[in-house]
Amino acid sequence: MDKIVFGKYIPLDTPIHALDPRAKILAMLVVLVAIFLPAGWLGYLFIGIAIGIVIILAKIKFKVILRAFKPMMFMMIFLLVINILSVKEGTVLVDFDIFGHDFTIYADAIFDTLYIIVRLLLMIMITTVLTMTTKPLDLTLGIEYLLTPFKVIHVPAHEIAMMISIALRFIPTIIEETMRIMNAQKSRGVDFEEGKLSEKISAIVSLIVPLFSVSLQRADELANAMEARGYAPDGKRTRYRRLKYAFRDIVLLGGAIAILVMMIILAFVI
Repeated sequence: MDKIVFGKYIPLDTPIHALDPRAKILAMLVVLVAIFLPAGWLGYLFIGIAIGIVIILAKIKFKVILRAFKPMMFMMIFLLVINILSVKEGTVLVDFDIFGHDFTIYADAIFDTLYIIVRLLLMIMITTVLTMTTKPLDLTLGIEYLLTPFKVIHVPAHEIAMMISIALRFIPTIIEETMRIMNAQKSRGVDFEEGKLSEKISAIVSLIVPLFSVSLQRADELANAMEARGYAPDGKRTRYRRLKYAFRDIVLLGGAIAILVMMIILAFVI
């Protein structure tokens, strides 16, 4: 469980942890927009340095951030293979023969893949920092505040925020249940690592079925508990904690907007 990164809050006393959750969410959205702008390697280097500074201020170890990249390794390899097979432009890097068929790897295929991978890594870094430095309840409260203006067009702000809160809250619980079921299946002789493809599929099915059963049972228990406590999604409620913007939140938003402006300038220059 210590290797779980996404959805895990790390309680520390840092300037990043003390920021208003609304400011952090807005800054994340602004930077995500900046990441998708075609500003070239210089722009992505600038964003990477900015995110690195935030990670240092949050006192988060870089090796912890690196753990969040592991689930994306398969996607990165898949993108590399697809680009090698589909992109046929640029300088020829490798040209060889396989079973009588000419196989060529072009430079643009590698650079396009790296371009996409850098974007993914930056997105993972910024979202991981957000979840690690913001309590799930604060994150939910911030999302609900930001969605409040959309109630005019009948967007269920509170319901959406509640669903996100519950989802984030139960990510570690579901992973813990998965590990418990895997250990139970291993004790019965199920092998998740070795064996034929059909055996691995059977092992995965033996894991998914009880996991779905446990998840549905927990969802039913949670719904009953919320009803027993008189929870009403459309009911009016007051809050013990009120969010207030501070100067540090304005600095964060100003920095995010500055990054976006710089990326726009670089996109037009390049």
